[in-house]
Amino acid sequence: MTTIRTRLFALTVALTSAISALVLAAPAQAAAPFCGITWGSLPKAHAASDTEMVTNVRAGRHACFDRLVVDLGGQDVSFGSYDVRYVPVFTEDATGRPVPLRGAADLQIVLKAPSYDGDGHATFAPANRTEVLDVSGYSTFRQLAWGGSYEGYTTMGLGVRSRLPFRVFTLQGVPQSDFGPRLVIDVAHRW
Repeated sequence: MTTIRTRLFALTVALTSAISALVLAAPAQAAAPFCGITWGSLPKAHAASDTEMVTNVRAGRHACFDRLVVDLGGQDVSFGSYDVRYVPVFTEDATGRPVPLRGAADLQIVLKAPSYDGDGHATFAPANRTEVLDVSGYSTFRQLAWGGSYEGYTTMGLGVRSRLPFRVFTLQGVPQSDFGPRLVIDVAHRW
């Protein structure tokens, strides 16, 4: 009887050791990122010499992110001067007055592109500065507010649900057409 118990005990120890070795030797699997998104939430900025003007702002919903598009017009087919970052408080251009935004995080968007032409005529003027677009029902966006257009720069504040990953990129326009370059900002629905 003792021999059977000893053999069972030895077998149990051996199996437990083998299973433990396999489990410990297996590499830890990190959770896959949501929709494969690896953008992060740090500032995205690019400097270039641009002569574009803001002509329109629009938004769209996608399966993994909400998208903001700023249409630009002017002399170039490309655009590349922007600074997009989370800020503690979004403020108006020139005055520095805080602009409250809905959501738990404020994404500030600054473009080196005015919303007026060389003669001072508006190329884009939102009907409502605190609600530039209707983003009700969006997964991530809560509000888009106008910060102003001053000394060749345009500023907008995007209120988002929380500090989430985002990406910024530009799309070229079509030469000799009304289709100018675009600035695109995607904010993920979650990490």
